Amino acid sequence: MFTVSEIPIVGIILLIAVGILGWGFYRARPFGKLGILAWLQSVVLMVPWLLFFGLFAAGIDINIAGILILVVSSAALYIFLGRQLRAAGQDAIIKQQATERLAGDSAPTRENTPLVLAELKIEAVPIPEEDLSAIRSIFGIDTFFTTETISYQEGAIFKGNLRGEPEAIHNTLTASLQAKLGDKYRLFLVDGTEGKPVVIILPSRNDPRPMSLQQKFFAVILLVATIATSLEAAGLLLNFDFFTNPGRFAEALPIAAGIFAILATHEIGHWLVARRHQVRLSWPFFLPAVQIGSFGAITRFESLLPNRKVLFDIALAGPAAGGILSLLMLISGLLLSHPGSLFQLPNQFFQGSILVGGLARVVLGSALQSSTVSVHPLVVIGWLGLVVTALNLMPAGQLDGGRIVQAIYGRKTAGRATTATLILLGLISLGNPLAIYWAVVIFLLQRDLERPTLNEITEPDDTRAALGLLALFLMITTLLPLTPGVAGRLGIGG
Repeated sequence: MFTVSEIPIVGIILLIAVGILGWGFYRARPFGKLGILAWLQSVVLMVPWLLFFGLFAAGIDINIAGILILVVSSAALYIFLGRQLRAAGQDAIIKQQATERLAGDSAPTRENTPLVLAELKIEAVPIPEEDLSAIRSIFGIDTFFTTETISYQEGAIFKGNLRGEPEAIHNTLTASLQAKLGDKYRLFLVDGTEGKPVVIILPSRNDPRPMSLQQKFFAVILLVATIATSLEAAGLLLNFDFFTNPGRFAEALPIAAGIFAILATHEIGHWLVARRHQVRLSWPFFLPAVQIGSFGAITRFESLLPNRKVLFDIALAGPAAGGILSLLMLISGLLLSHPGSLFQLPNQFFQGSILVGGLARVVLGSALQSSTVSVHPLVVIGWLGLVVTALNLMPAGQLDGGRIVQAIYGRKTAGRATTATLILLGLISLGNPLAIYWAVVIFLLQRDLERPTLNEITEPDDTRAALGLLALFLMITTLLPLTPGVAGRLGIGG
């Protein structure tokens, strides 16, 4: 039976899991069969982890073979549901095309529509008249039929009716705009205040700017500082102060190199996916931290993103790359651990994370009941990497987690998530100095949302949504600790 002190943690885990799945079902219902199938895909991704942690919390051991069976079964079901989803999607497209064909004869044309361009309400806009005329000509009854033009900043907002699939229409309008005016303007397709899509045209001179020489110099300084703090963190783990004992560089280097390898892999993940999507990224501004080497890096977009799918892909790529490397290091270190390993950790170390404690219990078994546990250095490096990855997956502002939430759920939900995260960090900071630091970093540097993508209407597909939910769930299990009572029953701490 759970004690009173353990109920909050167990309840939080249960509520988070049920809340994530319930919110997904709520969003899926309006889309009928397609939505339910997509929701089931996210459930299949989550169930192995929920089952693992549920059994873990109940004190039931599960070995690596069992974990592999869960993962393989989940992957097989995910692939099966994906095929069903694609088949259902094809049926829906065929039905839609048939409906459009039947209605084709009664569709309005430029000649018979009661609202012609000459009758539109046109207000003065800062765009030159000849450019405005060229911009108006890209719209049509079969793409986006404009009904009103409103001055907006250095460009204009075009209200009207979208006549097709948003992504295809945006691509068509963008191509037409570039054919007429080259690279002079940018076309944004976004949700208007009335809940209907609107087109916004802005000059390209408002595009994000490349880093200045001073910013690059500052990024290099932060990189050097992060290398230094990684060496200091390694020294502290080895029970000496590197800054006062630089002669012991060779001792600290392997651990520092492991920490920095995770940081570098994270940034390389961002860079590779951004390059594939032809998006420019700034140099990373690393955040040095003596305790764990670094809290990650701040990276800015130096070009506009075409859509929310690209925002998601780039945001997830870094945590996925760094997180997978960290997880592999952790598991490898646990497998290589033996009596006499380099690090002698108190068993309370494994109570600091549900994910780390669960994996350690699976691999090390009864060894966790000893007051000190001998572990390979890769265990510590992998755990630090998972913490850095989890911190960057927090759903706030321009953190990777905030970008993921913005990509999947939109700007309004992302703004609310940022506020909730800052409030939660404020509460946690009453007993954890790390939370204070991270809350200040987010509030001062990362609290603003990313600027809108060129196509804000088209949402990421359901596979991306499921992967995003899984990433956020693993973030929670990494940062959430075990209570002493649960840990004791599981044999972590005796």
